[in-house]
Amino acid sequence: MKRAPSVPNRVARRRLLAAGGALALGPLLAACGDGTGDESARSAGDAAGGGGPWSFKDDRGRTVRTDSEPKTLVAFVSTAAALHDYGIECKGVFGPTEPIEGKPNPQAGDLDVSKLTSLGTAWGQFNVEKYAALQPDLLISNMFPAPDLWYVPEESRKKIEALAPSVGISIARTSLLNPLRRTAELAESLGADLSAKKVTDAKARFDRATGTLREAAGASGGLKVLAVAGHADQLYVAVPDSYCDLNYFKDLGVEFVGGEKPDEWGFWEALSWENADKYHADLIMVDNRSTALPSKELAEKPTWRQLPAVKAGQTTPWSMEERFSYAGFAPVIEQLAAAVKKSKRLDT
Repeated sequence: MKRAPSVPNRVARRRLLAAGGALALGPLLAACGDGTGDESARSAGDAAGGGGPWSFKDDRGRTVRTDSEPKTLVAFVSTAAALHDYGIECKGVFGPTEPIEGKPNPQAGDLDVSKLTSLGTAWGQFNVEKYAALQPDLLISNMFPAPDLWYVPEESRKKIEALAPSVGISIARTSLLNPLRRTAELAESLGADLSAKKVTDAKARFDRATGTLREAAGASGGLKVLAVAGHADQLYVAVPDSYCDLNYFKDLGVEFVGGEKPDEWGFWEALSWENADKYHADLIMVDNRSTALPSKELAEKPTWRQLPAVKAGQTTPWSMEERFSYAGFAPVIEQLAAAVKKSKRLDT
Protein backbone atom coordinates (compact mmCIF):
# COMPACT_ATOMS: atom_id res chain seq x y z
CA MET A 1 0.00 0.00 0.00
CA LYS A 2 1.25 3.45 -0.74
CA ARG A 3 2.07 5.68 2.17
CA ALA A 4 -0.95 6.79 4.12
CA PRO A 5 -2.21 10.18 2.96
CA SER A 6 -4.16 10.98 6.11
CA VAL A 7 -1.00 11.05 8.15
CA PRO A 8 2.30 12.84 7.54
CA ASN A 9 4.40 11.14 4.91
CA ARG A 10 7.77 11.21 6.64
CA VAL A 11 6.21 9.96 9.82
CA ALA A 12 4.60 7.12 7.89
CA ARG A 13 8.09 5.73 7.27
CA ARG A 14 9.35 6.08 10.80
CA ARG A 15 7.00 7.05 13.63
CA LEU A 16 3.60 7.42 12.05
CA LEU A 17 1.20 4.65 12.77
CA ALA A 18 3.99 2.67 14.36
CA ALA A 19 4.13 5.04 16.82
CA GLY A 20 -35.69 12.77 12.93
CA GLY A 21 -37.80 11.36 15.78
CA ALA A 22 -39.60 8.04 15.51
CA LEU A 23 -39.25 7.83 11.73
CA ALA A 24 -37.21 4.99 10.33
CA LEU A 25 -33.72 6.21 9.50
CA GLY A 26 -33.40 4.37 6.20
CA PRO A 27 -35.52 6.78 4.10
CA LEU A 28 -33.73 9.74 5.69
CA LEU A 29 -30.39 8.36 4.65
CA ALA A 30 -31.50 7.50 1.14
CA ALA A 31 -32.83 11.00 0.63
CA CYS A 32 -29.39 12.56 1.02
CA GLY A 33 -27.55 9.97 -1.05
CA ASP A 34 -26.00 9.89 -4.47
CA GLY A 35 -27.86 6.85 -5.77
CA THR A 36 -25.09 4.32 -5.07
CA GLY A 37 -27.02 2.72 -2.25
CA ASP A 38 -29.97 1.36 -4.23
CA GLU A 39 -28.67 -2.18 -4.42
CA SER A 40 -27.49 -1.95 -0.82
CA ALA A 41 -30.97 -0.92 0.26
CA ARG A 42 -32.49 -3.92 -1.49
CA SER A 43 -29.94 -6.16 0.22
CA ALA A 44 -30.88 -4.63 3.55
CA GLY A 45 -34.50 -5.49 2.95
CA ASP A 46 -33.57 -9.05 2.11
CA ALA A 47 -31.50 -9.29 5.28
CA ALA A 48 -34.32 -7.90 7.39
CA GLY A 49 -36.58 -10.55 5.93
CA GLY A 50 -34.27 -13.21 7.31
CA GLY A 51 -31.96 -15.66 5.58
CA GLY A 52 -31.13 -15.92 1.92
CA PRO A 53 -28.28 -14.48 -0.13
CA TRP A 54 -26.65 -11.21 0.91
CA SER A 55 -25.10 -8.49 -1.21
CA PHE A 56 -23.76 -4.99 -0.81
CA LYS A 57 -22.37 -2.54 -3.35
CA ASP A 58 -19.46 -0.65 -1.79
CA ASP A 59 -17.85 2.66 -2.69
CA ARG A 60 -15.41 1.01 -5.08
CA GLY A 61 -18.42 0.07 -7.17
CA ARG A 62 -17.90 -3.59 -6.25
CA THR A 63 -20.87 -5.73 -5.29
CA VAL A 64 -20.07 -8.35 -2.67
CA ARG A 65 -22.33 -11.40 -2.79
CA THR A 66 -22.52 -14.19 -0.24
CA ASP A 67 -24.86 -17.15 0.17
CA SER A 68 -26.06 -15.84 3.54
CA GLU A 69 -25.71 -12.77 5.72
CA PRO A 70 -22.08 -12.44 6.92
CA LYS A 71 -21.75 -13.14 10.63
CA THR A 72 -18.03 -13.14 11.38
CA LEU A 73 -16.98 -9.58 10.70
CA VAL A 74 -13.52 -8.04 10.88
CA ALA A 75 -13.08 -4.30 10.49
CA PHE A 76 -10.84 -1.29 10.92
CA VAL A 77 -11.32 -0.20 14.52
CA SER A 78 -13.33 2.99 13.92
CA THR A 79 -15.45 1.18 11.33
CA ALA A 80 -16.15 -1.57 13.86
CA ALA A 81 -17.03 1.12 16.42
CA ALA A 82 -19.53 2.68 14.01
CA LEU A 83 -21.18 -0.68 13.33
CA HIS A 84 -21.32 -1.29 17.09
CA ASP A 85 -23.43 1.86 17.43
CA TYR A 86 -26.01 0.13 15.22
CA GLY A 87 -25.84 -3.15 17.15
CA ILE A 88 -23.60 -4.94 14.64
CA GLU A 89 -20.63 -6.60 16.31
CA CYS A 90 -17.23 -7.53 14.88
CA LYS A 91 -15.03 -10.40 16.03
CA GLY A 92 -11.74 -8.81 15.05
CA VAL A 93 -10.33 -5.33 14.51
CA PHE A 94 -7.19 -3.74 13.13
CA GLY A 95 -5.81 -0.26 13.69
CA PRO A 96 -5.07 1.83 16.81
CA THR A 97 -6.82 0.67 19.97
CA GLU A 98 -4.26 1.50 22.66
CA PRO A 99 -5.17 4.14 25.30
CA ILE A 100 -4.07 7.75 24.78
CA GLU A 101 -2.78 9.63 27.83
CA GLY A 102 -4.50 7.08 30.06
CA LYS A 103 -7.88 7.39 28.33
CA PRO A 104 -9.63 5.00 25.90
CA ASN A 105 -8.61 5.48 22.30
CA PRO A 106 -11.25 7.73 20.70
CA GLN A 107 -11.09 5.72 17.48
CA ALA A 108 -12.56 2.74 19.33
CA GLY A 109 -15.76 4.56 20.28
CA ASP A 110 -17.82 2.47 22.70
CA LEU A 111 -16.13 -0.81 21.80
CA ASP A 112 -14.74 -3.05 24.52
CA VAL A 113 -11.55 -3.79 22.63
CA SER A 114 -10.42 -6.28 25.30
CA LYS A 115 -13.08 -8.67 23.99
CA LEU A 116 -11.99 -8.41 20.36
CA THR A 117 -9.14 -10.03 18.47
CA SER A 118 -6.66 -7.38 17.37
CA LEU A 119 -4.81 -8.11 14.16
CA GLY A 120 -2.41 -5.21 14.68
CA THR A 121 -2.45 -1.65 15.97
CA ALA A 122 0.19 0.06 13.82
CA TRP A 123 0.43 0.93 10.14
CA GLY A 124 1.61 -2.13 8.21
CA GLN A 125 0.59 -4.55 10.96
CA PHE A 126 -2.05 -7.08 9.95
CA ASN A 127 -1.66 -10.59 11.31
CA VAL A 128 -2.91 -12.76 8.46
CA GLU A 129 -2.70 -15.94 10.54
CA LYS A 130 -4.94 -14.48 13.26
CA TYR A 131 -7.29 -13.24 10.57
CA ALA A 132 -7.53 -16.68 8.99
CA ALA A 133 -8.14 -18.28 12.38
CA LEU A 134 -11.25 -16.12 12.83
CA GLN A 135 -12.73 -17.71 9.69
CA PRO A 136 -14.00 -14.31 8.55
CA ASP A 137 -17.09 -13.83 6.41
CA LEU A 138 -16.40 -10.18 5.61
CA LEU A 139 -13.63 -7.59 5.93
CA ILE A 140 -14.68 -3.93 6.24
CA SER A 141 -12.67 -0.73 6.21
CA ASN A 142 -12.74 2.91 5.23
CA MET A 143 -10.91 4.14 2.15
CA PHE A 144 -8.68 7.18 2.36
CA PRO A 145 -8.68 7.50 -0.58
CA ALA A 146 -10.31 4.74 -2.65
CA PRO A 147 -9.68 2.04 -3.72
CA ASP A 148 -7.23 1.04 -0.96
CA LEU A 149 -8.68 -0.29 2.28
CA TRP A 150 -7.37 1.71 5.21
CA TYR A 151 -4.73 -0.18 7.25
CA VAL A 152 -4.78 -3.23 4.97
CA PRO A 153 -1.13 -3.64 3.89
CA GLU A 154 -0.46 -3.80 0.17
CA GLU A 155 2.18 -6.49 0.62
CA SER A 156 -0.31 -8.96 2.12
CA ARG A 157 -3.46 -7.73 0.36
CA LYS A 158 -3.81 -10.75 -1.94
CA LYS A 159 -3.57 -13.21 0.97
CA ILE A 160 -6.11 -11.20 2.94
CA GLU A 161 -8.53 -10.89 0.02
CA ALA A 162 -8.35 -14.64 -0.58
CA LEU A 163 -9.77 -15.34 2.87
CA ALA A 164 -12.98 -13.29 2.68
CA PRO A 165 -14.70 -10.65 0.56
CA SER A 166 -14.29 -7.01 1.54
CA VAL A 167 -16.29 -3.79 1.67
CA GLY A 168 -14.82 -0.28 1.44
CA ILE A 169 -16.49 2.98 2.50
CA SER A 170 -15.03 6.13 0.94
CA ILE A 171 -14.28 8.95 3.39
CA ALA A 172 -12.02 11.29 1.39
CA ARG A 173 -12.96 14.36 -0.65
CA THR A 174 -16.66 14.06 0.06
CA SER A 175 -19.19 15.36 2.55
CA LEU A 176 -19.38 13.75 5.98
CA LEU A 177 -23.01 12.93 5.19
CA ASN A 178 -21.95 10.32 2.63
CA PRO A 179 -19.88 7.93 4.83
CA LEU A 180 -22.46 8.38 7.59
CA ARG A 181 -25.20 7.28 5.20
CA ARG A 182 -23.19 4.47 3.64
CA THR A 183 -22.12 3.03 7.00
CA ALA A 184 -25.74 3.04 8.14
CA GLU A 185 -26.77 1.27 4.93
CA LEU A 186 -24.09 -1.35 5.48
CA ALA A 187 -25.22 -1.86 9.08
CA GLU A 188 -28.82 -2.24 7.93
CA SER A 189 -27.83 -4.82 5.35
CA LEU A 190 -26.14 -6.77 8.14
CA GLY A 191 -29.31 -6.80 10.24
CA ALA A 192 -29.38 -3.44 12.05
CA ASP A 193 -32.74 -1.84 12.78
CA LEU A 194 -32.40 1.79 11.71
CA SER A 195 -35.77 2.59 13.27
CA ALA A 196 -34.58 1.57 16.73
CA LYS A 197 -34.89 4.35 19.32
CA LYS A 198 -31.16 4.40 20.01
CA VAL A 199 -30.46 5.00 16.34
CA THR A 200 -33.13 7.63 15.74
CA ASP A 201 -32.16 9.42 18.96
CA ALA A 202 -28.56 9.57 17.74
CA LYS A 203 -29.67 10.98 14.39
CA ALA A 204 -31.84 13.60 16.12
CA ARG A 205 -28.91 14.60 18.33
CA PHE A 206 -26.69 14.87 15.25
CA ASP A 207 -29.22 17.12 13.53
CA ARG A 208 -29.45 19.36 16.59
CA ALA A 209 -25.67 19.55 16.79
CA THR A 210 -25.32 20.58 13.16
CA GLY A 211 -27.89 23.31 13.72
CA THR A 212 -25.94 24.53 16.73
CA LEU A 213 -22.67 24.58 14.80
CA ARG A 214 -24.27 26.42 11.87
CA GLU A 215 -25.62 29.04 14.27
CA ALA A 216 -22.28 29.38 16.09
CA ALA A 217 -20.34 29.71 12.85
CA GLY A 218 -22.75 32.34 11.56
CA ALA A 219 -22.36 34.39 14.72
CA SER A 220 -18.56 34.06 14.93
CA GLY A 221 -17.74 37.14 12.88
CA GLY A 222 -15.43 35.35 10.48
CA LEU A 223 -13.53 33.21 12.99
CA LYS A 224 -10.56 31.52 11.26
CA VAL A 225 -10.08 27.82 12.03
CA LEU A 226 -7.01 25.67 11.38
CA ALA A 227 -6.87 21.84 11.61
CA VAL A 228 -3.45 20.37 12.37
CA ALA A 229 -1.51 17.27 13.37
CA GLY A 230 1.64 17.83 15.39
CA HIS A 231 4.65 15.56 14.97
CA ALA A 232 8.20 15.62 16.22
CA ASP A 233 9.79 17.39 13.27
CA GLN A 234 6.87 19.13 11.56
CA LEU A 235 3.42 20.59 11.94
CA TYR A 236 0.98 19.18 9.40
CA VAL A 237 -1.81 21.48 8.26
CA ALA A 238 -4.93 19.83 6.83
CA VAL A 239 -6.40 20.65 3.43
CA PRO A 240 -10.05 21.08 4.50
CA ASP A 241 -11.75 19.90 1.29
CA SER A 242 -9.90 16.56 1.49
CA TYR A 243 -11.40 15.59 4.85
CA CYS A 244 -15.09 14.77 4.90
CA ASP A 245 -15.69 16.22 8.36
CA LEU A 246 -13.94 19.53 7.64
CA ASN A 247 -15.66 19.60 4.25
CA TYR A 248 -19.04 19.35 5.96
CA PHE A 249 -18.13 21.86 8.66
CA LYS A 250 -17.35 24.30 5.85
CA ASP A 251 -20.86 23.71 4.50
CA LEU A 252 -22.15 24.68 7.95
CA GLY A 253 -20.26 27.96 7.78
CA VAL A 254 -16.96 27.25 9.54
CA GLU A 255 -14.20 29.25 7.85
CA PHE A 256 -11.00 27.22 7.51
CA VAL A 257 -7.51 28.42 6.63
CA GLY A 258 -4.38 26.50 5.67
CA GLY A 259 -3.26 23.75 3.38
CA GLU A 260 -2.46 26.03 0.43
CA LYS A 261 0.55 23.99 -0.68
CA PRO A 262 -0.45 20.37 -0.08
CA ASP A 263 1.59 17.22 -0.51
CA GLU A 264 1.31 15.04 -3.60
CA TRP A 265 -1.87 13.40 -2.29
CA GLY A 266 -3.51 16.70 -1.45
CA PHE A 267 -4.20 16.04 2.24
CA TRP A 268 -1.52 17.91 4.20
CA GLU A 269 0.83 20.84 4.00
CA ALA A 270 3.95 20.14 6.04
CA LEU A 271 5.48 23.07 7.91
CA SER A 272 8.72 23.09 9.82
CA TRP A 273 8.20 24.08 13.43
CA GLU A 274 10.02 27.34 12.65
CA ASN A 275 7.19 28.15 10.22
CA ALA A 276 4.33 26.98 12.42
CA ASP A 277 2.88 30.51 12.36
CA LYS A 278 2.42 30.58 8.57
CA TYR A 279 -1.37 30.72 8.91
CA HIS A 280 -3.20 32.98 11.32
CA ALA A 281 -5.93 31.09 13.13
CA ASP A 282 -8.31 32.11 15.87
CA LEU A 283 -9.14 28.49 16.73
CA ILE A 284 -6.99 25.41 16.17
CA MET A 285 -8.33 21.88 15.89
CA VAL A 286 -5.66 19.41 17.06
CA ASP A 287 -5.45 15.78 15.86
CA ASN A 288 -6.37 13.54 18.82
CA ARG A 289 -5.03 10.24 17.46
CA SER A 290 -2.27 8.21 19.09
CA THR A 291 -0.07 8.89 16.04
CA ALA A 292 0.05 12.65 16.72
CA LEU A 293 1.89 14.49 19.48
CA PRO A 294 -0.14 14.64 22.70
CA SER A 295 -0.80 18.01 24.31
CA LYS A 296 2.13 17.76 26.74
CA GLU A 297 4.62 17.20 23.94
CA LEU A 298 3.09 19.91 21.77
CA ALA A 299 3.53 22.31 24.67
CA GLU A 300 7.29 21.65 24.53
CA LYS A 301 7.44 23.30 21.09
CA PRO A 302 8.21 27.03 21.59
CA THR A 303 6.65 28.07 18.28
CA TRP A 304 3.49 26.18 19.18
CA ARG A 305 3.22 27.95 22.51
CA GLN A 306 3.57 31.32 20.75
CA LEU A 307 0.67 30.80 18.34
CA PRO A 308 -2.06 33.33 19.16
CA ALA A 309 -4.78 30.69 19.40
CA VAL A 310 -2.66 28.57 21.72
CA LYS A 311 -1.79 31.53 23.93
CA ALA A 312 -5.49 32.41 24.09
CA GLY A 313 -6.46 28.85 24.99
CA GLN A 314 -8.47 28.56 21.78
CA THR A 315 -7.73 24.99 20.77
CA THR A 316 -10.02 21.98 20.57
CA PRO A 317 -9.48 18.27 19.79
CA TRP A 318 -9.91 17.17 16.19
CA SER A 319 -11.37 13.67 15.95
CA MET A 320 -9.66 13.04 12.65
CA GLU A 321 -10.70 9.40 12.45
CA GLU A 322 -13.98 9.46 14.32
CA ARG A 323 -16.34 6.55 13.73
CA PHE A 324 -18.85 7.22 10.97
CA SER A 325 -22.07 6.94 12.91
CA TYR A 326 -24.47 9.65 14.04
CA ALA A 327 -23.80 8.58 17.62
CA GLY A 328 -20.09 9.11 17.01
CA PHE A 329 -20.25 12.47 15.29
CA ALA A 330 -23.00 14.19 17.33
CA PRO A 331 -20.69 14.88 20.32
CA VAL A 332 -17.83 15.81 17.97
CA ILE A 333 -19.96 18.52 16.36
CA GLU A 334 -21.26 19.66 19.74
CA GLN A 335 -17.68 20.04 20.93
CA LEU A 336 -16.68 22.08 17.89
CA ALA A 337 -19.77 24.27 18.19
CA ALA A 338 -18.91 24.98 21.83
CA ALA A 339 -15.32 25.85 20.87
CA VAL A 340 -16.50 28.20 18.10
CA LYS A 341 -18.93 29.92 20.48
CA LYS A 342 -16.22 30.34 23.11
CA SER A 343 -13.51 31.60 20.75
CA LYS A 344 -12.95 35.20 19.74
CA ARG A 345 -11.26 36.86 16.80
CA LEU A 346 -7.59 37.46 17.62
CA ASP A 347 -5.29 40.19 16.41
CA THR A 348 -2.95 39.17 13.59
